[in-house]
Amino acid sequence: MDATNIIQTEYSELMQKSYIDYAMSVIVARALPDIRDGLKPVQRRTLYDMYELGLRYDKPYRKSARIVGDTMGKYHPHGDSSIYDALVVMAQDFKKGMPLVDGHGNFGSIEGDGAAAMRYTEARLQKVTQEVFLSDIEKDVVDFGPNFDETEKEPIVLPVKMPNILINGAEGIAVGMATNIPPHNVNEVLDGVVAYMKNPDITNHEMMNYITGPDFPTGGIIANKKDLLNIYETGSGKIKIRGKIEVEQVKGNKERLVITEIPYTMIGANIGKFLNDVYSLVESKKTNDIIDITNQSSKDGIRIVLDLKKGANVETLKNLLYKKTKLEDTFGVNMLAVVNGRPETLSLVSVIKHHVDFQYELATRKYTNLLQKARDKKEIQEGLIKACDVIDLIIEILRGSKNIKDAKACLINGDTSKIKFKSEISKIQAGELHFTEKQASAILDMRLYKLIGLELDALKKEYEETLNNIATYEDILENRSSMAKVIIKQLNTYKKNYGRERRTVIDNLKEAVVVEEKIKTKDVVFLMDRFGYAKTVDVSVYERNKEAADSENRIILTVKNTDKLCLFTEQGQMHLLKIIDLPHGKFRDKGSPIDNLSNYDSKEERLIFVDSILNLADKKLLFITKKSMIKVVDGKEFDVTRRTTSATKLNDDDILLNISIYDENNTIVMRSRKEMFLRFACNTIPEKKKGAVGVRGMRLADNDEIIETYFVSDDSDTISVDVKGKEVVLNRLHVANRDTKGVKK
Repeated sequence: MDATNIIQTEYSELMQKSYIDYAMSVIVARALPDIRDGLKPVQRRTLYDMYELGLRYDKPYRKSARIVGDTMGKYHPHGDSSIYDALVVMAQDFKKGMPLVDGHGNFGSIEGDGAAAMRYTEARLQKVTQEVFLSDIEKDVVDFGPNFDETEKEPIVLPVKMPNILINGAEGIAVGMATNIPPHNVNEVLDGVVAYMKNPDITNHEMMNYITGPDFPTGGIIANKKDLLNIYETGSGKIKIRGKIEVEQVKGNKERLVITEIPYTMIGANIGKFLNDVYSLVESKKTNDIIDITNQSSKDGIRIVLDLKKGANVETLKNLLYKKTKLEDTFGVNMLAVVNGRPETLSLVSVIKHHVDFQYELATRKYTNLLQKARDKKEIQEGLIKACDVIDLIIEILRGSKNIKDAKACLINGDTSKIKFKSEISKIQAGELHFTEKQASAILDMRLYKLIGLELDALKKEYEETLNNIATYEDILENRSSMAKVIIKQLNTYKKNYGRERRTVIDNLKEAVVVEEKIKTKDVVFLMDRFGYAKTVDVSVYERNKEAADSENRIILTVKNTDKLCLFTEQGQMHLLKIIDLPHGKFRDKGSPIDNLSNYDSKEERLIFVDSILNLADKKLLFITKKSMIKVVDGKEFDVTRRTTSATKLNDDDILLNISIYDENNTIVMRSRKEMFLRFACNTIPEKKKGAVGVRGMRLADNDEIIETYFVSDDSDTISVDVKGKEVVLNRLHVANRDTKGVKK
């Protein structure tokens, strides 16, 4: 390769430029809506393609696969799934305040069911889409540009005559930015547009007299009305949405809660999550008032029923649902859109301003086009009327002409040189004709029946209408007030045809407060048998059944019912378990598997020590591993909030052998698999943090490990162990230094 063709550049600069180009492409050409029509490119292209395919609201449906394929082939070469997803969302009335596509077939459900494959569903345009979004697209009101391969022309923007970005909202994630605009009520938005056109200096506060707030298709209640003004002024903020709960009376003097409307954010999988959250509230004993929960939702609407026990506190339960579940949720508003090719965060009034400016632009182009056509029509009509007055002369010119060219030259310029006339008078009169090019063409194309008297009268009447139209169009184009009246009249028509009642209630509601009943602290006895079934019983119950309890249970602890248990495993993990979560009852109750109540898994881990946080608070724990690592840890370090945490650090191929309460007055005897014994004072073991490995207790030979530890004090009874039939008295072992080999027995 010729060296002169090699361009050297800084790699970081090239990457930066490439990434910025990519980011801007995503922002402008894919993820964010245009402020003028409120549509992303994929939505705009899909609707335009449906219009081109003739899928009008009063025509038969067409397979979605045909629409998707045609859109992808002509305008949107980014994959069929993105096009079909956009088509589906535009057809879902629970996501859009005003659906733009009329879907036929399974287009998904509010509970998160996906739409059927595109080969099964059909679609066509909604009437509102055809009349409000696409009606004037052939009147040269918007610019067209080349498609991706320059084989077709596509509209840069659709001539939408309502603020779609407010009515249907928008959501999209770009690079480094995202938009999330809530849907609004059609009537309110159109009233707001009219108010702005009458008073362009209107403030956001005044605008809220017309547009009171978002109106979600799922209804619900906006609970923070006081924050809406700031959201509309800044273009961002958080809206609190609640579901609607109704109380129904049932037989037996009981009540039930019925959720008839849900927050907009609960659409889809979050309905299932809500049901699971309610189950969790019951299982964790946050409430005992709910007997049963059923989802009776259907095509007619949402209906989630919570059956309550007799005497249930309804208000407390409502607050619990709002506080602990998705029945109250937050909608994060970010009113970001593409304005003049750049992303911009907009206030409510600025959104309407850009829309109104666009309407004036559309109307100017529309009526300029209509005026030109009316003037052309006037010119032709004047020519025809004039021709009717001299029709005999025109017929004579046509009969005396050898071809149309000669006849047209005579009509336009009065050129009679190539035409034979019956008389000199006719020739003189023909020489005085001065029709225009268009008039001459219209005369030559005129049919004889137009000479009938009634037809002449109709022609003159049409001419008068044309003159009136020209005057009207000129008035609209020359006077902004006249144009505004036309736009307002059109908006009032749309309001009448497509308006609907508000669904979402807007109010200032108190924050849901859940006052959890304080548990009266008392001592209970924790019991866990060898199969891992655990429970708590009253101290008095344990005392009455002490002999049986001691023989049947592996772990017995006296703890506070408000405390937490620390479950230590040989893998060095500690699992926390609230004692209140354990079943409490009679001595002969079976209890629950401790695996089900905590993160502890008996199949994967072995439990080696259990105690409560309060019991450990004033104690220290002694950790010993099989590889002879040893340390003392302050019990306060285990007062944590995470359900599972690391209790100690372990070397590779090492596990915890023993955890016990530390007593500095004791001596510890370590016994290895090779029958080495080492006795040393506990007070020589250093105190470490739980994240430390520790120090060496006994110096082990290769392939040796600790198998047992014993604690011996000066006043201990004789402790002896059997080593290959030989008795070893631990009390008589010499107290040596830590980190030595010990003695062979």
